[in-house]
Amino acid sequence: MTNKTGTPAVTGGRAAHDERAATGGPAAQTSARPVRDGMALGLAVGTSGLAFGAAAAGSGLSVAQACVLSLLAFTGASQFALAGAVAVGGSLAGGVAGAILLGSRNALYGLRMTGLLQPRGPRKLLTALGVIDETTAVTLAQPDAASARLAFRVTFATIYLTWNLCTLLGAYGAGRLGSPGSLGLDVVGPAAFLALIWPQLCAGRTERAVGLLGAAIALTATPFLPPGVPVILAATAALAGALATPAPGTPAATADRPAAEPPVAGLP
Repeated sequence: MTNKTGTPAVTGGRAAHDERAATGGPAAQTSARPVRDGMALGLAVGTSGLAFGAAAAGSGLSVAQACVLSLLAFTGASQFALAGAVAVGGSLAGGVAGAILLGSRNALYGLRMTGLLQPRGPRKLLTALGVIDETTAVTLAQPDAASARLAFRVTFATIYLTWNLCTLLGAYGAGRLGSPGSLGLDVVGPAAFLALIWPQLCAGRTERAVGLLGAAIALTATPFLPPGVPVILAATAALAGALATPAPGTPAATADRPAAEPPVAGLP
């Protein structure tokens, strides 16, 4: 079949895919989502580095020490714990121990992320550095493996650059900015994180139950335990949710699943 110019008319298949990609169709949207999510959360969370830089300088760490800590540790809760221990006159060993305890959750994230990211060779070290709360959340929120890997790279790069730059600015300007909390910087990260996981909380009863149980554990433990430890305890709610969720493919897991809609002609 030819068109009026005598050239073959291409129908469906490759032409339809190219047209959708060029006009912002499903293919373009799939690649845009992880970039959008990663950059939005990365910029929001990275600005919290101002608060850490100011806290580190206020605790007695030098600008260089604060920056090296952000470059090599790159886990906010652990860095704040270490700076806090130094600020109250605690021992360096105690501060490091607390920081390691808080950072141990990233090892659990790594167990889940390794199969998805599939790092090879020297990239394993760089990937391990980037496995934190925010990169894990954005990565696991994506619909497929390719989008997940793109989301991880974008989120990691955005947070790493923003966090380290803001650490430098916060440490230098600690004496001029006053308390970062007074500027509202301490709530930017949690607010962005809540916005990211909100669709998951709305997805079903199990997700909401896990979120409520985690919040209850954290609130109950906060008055009695050091900062950061309640967050680790709250993660046990996810384990409870996993144990309560039927395995895929079992009758219990498929009983409430809606019937698949018939395929639409012309769509892949």
